[in-house]
Amino acid sequence: MADSLSPQEKLALIYENLQEKLKEDIIEDVILKQQRSLKIYWGTATTGKPHCGYFVPMVKIAHFLRAGCTVKILLADIHGFLDNLKAPIELIKFRAEYYQFIITSVLRSLNVSIDRLQMVFGSSYQLSAEYTMDLYRLSSVVTEHDSKKAGAEVVKQVANPTLSGLIYPLMQTLDEQYLDADAQFGGVDQRKIFTLAAESLPKINYKERAHLMNSMVPGLSGGKMSASDPDSKIDLLDPPDVVEKKLKKAHCAPKEIDGNGLVSFVEYVLLPVNGLKTGGKGIFVVEKGKPEDGEPLVYEDIAVLKADYEADRLTPQLLKSGVTKALVELLRPIQDDYKNSSSWQEVTNKGYPPAEVKKKEKKVKNLGTRFPGNKSGVEAKPDGHIEGAQKDQVNLGTGAEEAMNNLDIKPKDDP
Repeated sequence: MADSLSPQEKLALIYENLQEKLKEDIIEDVILKQQRSLKIYWGTATTGKPHCGYFVPMVKIAHFLRAGCTVKILLADIHGFLDNLKAPIELIKFRAEYYQFIITSVLRSLNVSIDRLQMVFGSSYQLSAEYTMDLYRLSSVVTEHDSKKAGAEVVKQVANPTLSGLIYPLMQTLDEQYLDADAQFGGVDQRKIFTLAAESLPKINYKERAHLMNSMVPGLSGGKMSASDPDSKIDLLDPPDVVEKKLKKAHCAPKEIDGNGLVSFVEYVLLPVNGLKTGGKGIFVVEKGKPEDGEPLVYEDIAVLKADYEADRLTPQLLKSGVTKALVELLRPIQDDYKNSSSWQEVTNKGYPPAEVKKKEKKVKNLGTRFPGNKSGVEAKPDGHIEGAQKDQVNLGTGAEEAMNNLDIKPKDDP
């Protein structure tokens, strides 16, 4: 398809649905003047299992590939470890492999060729002497304040942060050079790191890159969709009944567009995905349930859907129903790939081992003297003495000699 697109059409596809672009002149120089394939890199720290929010960057990566771009996906295993130990070091390798499986499956499900796609493990080059020396050089021109500020929306913030959180933005900056990218792509939450990269790379004699940013889809409970918050996300391998249950509980205020994760999901995932699969304009269909309720609602334009939602013609219940049906269909080929791949399943078990269920210790109850069945009416105390109305019948005394006499135990005669 890329060969049939004009340079202007390629640019339009590259820029489609982006929230922000920095240094577009770099991109336009490559496409319009140099007339070569634009080299883009997108990185993801291999921590928790990818959720449905990952469809947003995957759709854009599909656009980049269709526009003839060469795309490198950085499976940032070391970054996952540096980000407040989100990925324990002994699990990093398996989690990175899990990401490789699932990202490949998602892109194939979107009906795009991955011939121009390359996946790179961060540990394959970030441990080299050359990279380490460049990291030292970069750390000598970036202040602690600037590095901390750059990672504020990406690196997990804690009361007593470790130094690894300051290294994270520097490595992401340096990756632009080592992955030979013309542009770095990411969510708008990466903007401060992108700004740091643009300002600091020229200080160590490397060229500045362009930056492309997609919108962040709100989570199911409002706010950011996060791998660490189960209530905010739907995992790519969640079965249909779980998808339906989570979407029924999703925050979806009537007539409100801002912060509505389901409306955003239709805009940035369901409509463009349908367009990628059909090769035309994407559509989103909402069935009304019963035939007597009228014809289904069919949307090609997100502006019309938003207007209907604000007017309450498209209700939260109808929207949730439509999104549930479309999402289950979207996830089916990915989940089929998983079921048919023993290697993927093995990596999953190693990278995300089931949490150990701790057995509750049985507390030994002191039943006292009045519990049913206590016919003796006595109670032994911790120091060994006996209390109760019938203590004389069971008390053996306080010393060994007295106890032996009470038990009528006679010493054995010497032979």
